[in-house]
Amino acid sequence: MLTELKREACEANRRLPEHGLVHLNFGNASALDRARGIFAIKPSGVDYRGLRPADMVLIDLAGRVVEGRLRPSSDTPTHLELYRKLTSLGGIVHTHSLYATAFAQAGRAIPALGTTHADFFFGEIPVTRALRRGEITGKYEIETGRVICERFARLDPAEVPAVLVRHHAPFAWGPTVGKAVENAVAVELCAQLAYYTLQLKSASPALDRALHARHFLRKHGPAAYYGQKK
Repeated sequence: MLTELKREACEANRRLPEHGLVHLNFGNASALDRARGIFAIKPSGVDYRGLRPADMVLIDLAGRVVEGRLRPSSDTPTHLELYRKLTSLGGIVHTHSLYATAFAQAGRAIPALGTTHADFFFGEIPVTRALRRGEITGKYEIETGRVICERFARLDPAEVPAVLVRHHAPFAWGPTVGKAVENAVAVELCAQLAYYTLQLKSASPALDRALHARHFLRKHGPAAYYGQKK
């Protein structure tokens, strides 16, 4: 089972550059087996092109390395904090995709301006507050996870499966790492659409709430009717 977990995590990581979501060695993906309390994550600084399932590092939810000869991603404490606090998550993707990162650097949420956004996110893609000096100089990666969880204190991570960390970049997640990759692609697409829409009409109004709900709920939840029955 853990062999399959490593394979899923490796495949997810390899898909990130294929989708144009990462440059150089920025970014990472992890896959969680919640029943066992173990997740597989990309090793730090390893080129995506040569990545193999055997390279994945296994970490338990106490933060201990269970298996792996390489150093895990430097973002591992952020993934760990999110898995501990947001218990519906089964996979996490962190990228530095161009347009979403621009919104994060500007400290702006990605607004819901059309139905493409509504198909994936039931509300704007929020941005966190800036980390404080002590959080930056202390346990920075853990504090990054904490500031995300703080932002989601009143948000449902299943309805809005992504966030922008202010001055940093996006994180996306899902019940599986495959779904987390899909949501990371959607974040970047929605960021591009929002950017161009705001260039054309700087005061573009938010999407009508009823239309937003209709598009989100036809793909998500018990009454969803988009796609094929599984």
